[in-house]
Order: sequence, then C-alpha cells, then structure tokens
Amino acid sequence: MNMSNESQIDFVERTTGIQPKERAAVAWALVYIIALFLAYYVLRPIRDELGVAGGVKNLPWLFTGTLLAMLIATPLFGYAVRRFSRRRFIVISYRFFAAHLIIFASLLVLGSDSQQAWIGRAFFIWTSVFNLFVVSVFWSFVTDIFDSSQGKRLFGILAAGATVGGLLGSALTSGLVAHIGPVWLIVISIVMLELAVFASARLARNSVLLHESAMDPDSEKPVGGGIFAGLVHTFRSPYLLGLAGFILIYSITSTFLYFQQASIAEANFPTREARTAFFASIDLWVNAITLVIQVFLTGRLMAGTGVLITLCALPLVSVIGFAGLASSPSIGVFVAVQVARRVANFALARPSREVMFTSVRREDRYKAKNFIDTVIYRGGDQVASWSYAGLMALGLGMAQIAVVGIPLSLIWLGLSYWLGRTHMQVEQSKVSPNPRLTPGLVVQPTARERDPATAPR
Repeated sequence: MNMSNESQIDFVERTTGIQPKERAAVAWALVYIIALFLAYYVLRPIRDELGVAGGVKNLPWLFTGTLLAMLIATPLFGYAVRRFSRRRFIVISYRFFAAHLIIFASLLVLGSDSQQAWIGRAFFIWTSVFNLFVVSVFWSFVTDIFDSSQGKRLFGILAAGATVGGLLGSALTSGLVAHIGPVWLIVISIVMLELAVFASARLARNSVLLHESAMDPDSEKPVGGGIFAGLVHTFRSPYLLGLAGFILIYSITSTFLYFQQASIAEANFPTREARTAFFASIDLWVNAITLVIQVFLTGRLMAGTGVLITLCALPLVSVIGFAGLASSPSIGVFVAVQVARRVANFALARPSREVMFTSVRREDRYKAKNFIDTVIYRGGDQVASWSYAGLMALGLGMAQIAVVGIPLSLIWLGLSYWLGRTHMQVEQSKVSPNPRLTPGLVVQPTARERDPATAPR
C-alpha cells in the first residue's frame, strides 16, 4: 500500500471512526439503509396524505387497524426467524412487502372512486406496519454483526445513511408527485427494496472480516426459539422492559404531535398535492439538519461519553418542546418542536437505542427487539390516538394537550437515565463481571445468567 492510500485510510478513520477492516461492511450497510429509507420516505407523504384525506377524526381507527395488523404479523415474523437463516428471512420479509406494493399500485390505478377511500385506509395501515418491520429487521441485523464498541463509533454513520435515504425519498416525492403521481413513486420503492435485499446479502458476506465471533457458522443458522419469545423475554427482563417503556413513551408523545400536524395540514392545505408536498418538506428539513449532526457529532459523542447523554437528549427536548407549546401554541412553534424532536430522535436517540441491543443475547436482538419496535410502538400509538380523540372531545386544544406531554416526558427522561446507566454497567462488567450489576444482559459467564428470560432480578 503506498503512502497516498495509507493517508486516505487514515483520513477516513480520523473523520468517521471507520477502521480499515470495517470499511466494506459499513459501505454495504450504508447502501442497505439508504435504499430502505428512500423506499419508506417515498411512501410516507403518500400515506400521510391518504390518512388526512379520510378525515382526522378517523385516524384513531386507522391506528387500531395498524395495531391489529402488528399483532398478526409479529408471530409470523417470529416463525420466519425461527425457521430461516438471517439472510433468508430478510429476503422473504422484504419481497413480501414488495409484492404488496405491486398490489397497491394496481389498486390505485384500477380502483373506482368509491373504492379509493378504502384503498387509502388499507395503504395507511400497511405502510405503518411496513416501516417499523423493515427498519427493525435492518437494526437487528447490524446489532448482530457489530458489537457495542463498534456500534458507538459506527451507528451514527449508519443513521446518517438513513437520513440520506430520507432526504432522497422526500425530495423525490416533493418534486415528482405532481408530475408522475403516487403509482410510479410506489414503483421506485419496490426497486429500492430489491436493492436493500442485494445489499443485505453483501453485508452478510463481508461481516466475517469484522471480528472472530462473526466467523461462527452458527451466525447463519436459524435463530430458533419460540414464536412468542420476544413478548415473553421482554416482560421477564428489566432491561428489555425498560427499552419497551422508552419506545412506548416516545410513541405516545409522537402520536400526539402527529395528530396535531394532521389537523394543521387539513385546515391549511386544501389539495392532496399541497398536503403531500407539505409533509415532504417537513421531512426534508428534518433530514437535512439530522445529517449534519450525525456526520459531525453523533459518533464522537457516543464513543467519547457513552450512550447516557445521547439517550437522554430526546426526552429532554420533549420536555422543553411541550412546555413551549403549552405557553405558545402557534403553528410556527409546533413546526419547530416537531422538527427538533425528530432531529433528536434520528440523530441521537435512535443510534443510542440500537447500541443498547448489542448487550442482549442473539435471539432477543431479533425477537424481543422486533416485538418492542413494532407491537409496543404501535400499542403506544393506540393509547395516544384514542386519548387524543378523548381530549379533543372534551374541548381541549393544542396548549392543553401539550401540558399532558410534560410530566410524561419527565418520566421518560428518568427512564432514559436508568437505561444509560445500566448500559454503562454492562460495559464495565465486561472487564470485571458482576451478574448483580446487569440483570437480564448477556455479559455473564453461565448459560442461565446469559438468558434474559431467566436471569436473576
């Protein structure tokens, strides 16, 4: 290797934290997540517009339908994880969703005007299931490939890839929806899903270069276990239950803001194209700001201080944001709060949360994580959607509903602090093992202590 190449590698490592042996795996992981988020962010404004077109008052029913769909899909996912290797069930999962996109594109073209409302409702529910499952599968896969120390350095970069995909998807939808319509945008999503399948296979092949544990032939065997293991393990492990609580409160507060966003769009933008462009524009701003933070701050902050600070950032922003809305419930303040929260989530909380799952055993990286990311998340949507409808029925406005979010976010902040401290303890226990410090985590020497379902609490 000549001096020029060595200098280039040193520069990449200094600026990104990516070590030479990790470069190929990170490159394919970036292709994977960019394609995935591009596919979703092309669909997201279409979903949001169809949800608003059906009436904000009907959104709680759509969230109920989404939760029911999640409850059906989760054991099917558990069966796929149990039955197939990780490469195989990724292919099956993504092509399953791609086949449904072909069906929806056909229905949007062939369906009558009277059928479009029901097609829109079904698409809203389907997309809400799609985005959680496909993203959860990606993060389960990479937490199975990269360890905790690598995750702190690299997950910010991968999250930046998600942001790039979001930027591209938002820009495509915002710029093309008026010219080519939603059907051809759906075709773009199908192509991106196939690219994600290809990249996931290349990532699996390159994972053997990372560390010796990745060379274990068992890594490509089916995970095994029961189809309901994700649920059982989550409620038996304090650590996993804490992560579930984090997701639950995030989901509830996000849904409150989502309903307010839908109401603002319904009141201020009369046409479908205008509403779709409005949603896409918000996504564009969120992803642009997020990208800067992810590239220049996230990895350095997590590697330097651990996940405690980055995990607490989102609930802290939420406390401040809800307080701002309670005191000044204007459209401008709402947009600022929505953007700040989503930036804090994508740039800081999401990569930190994924690092937390590197501390649990392999089965739980797929099953418990998927249960938390899908059923718990959509359960929070369900609680929040009907609660919001009830508060609106009582005559409460934006300011009064924002007041409810303040104590909820304070509880969330305390939980985040506990989770961050617990993860720091497991990192410390790798040097000096102490099972009593980290119940439910994979750091103890015996099989019983390694099992979050049976570890002492």
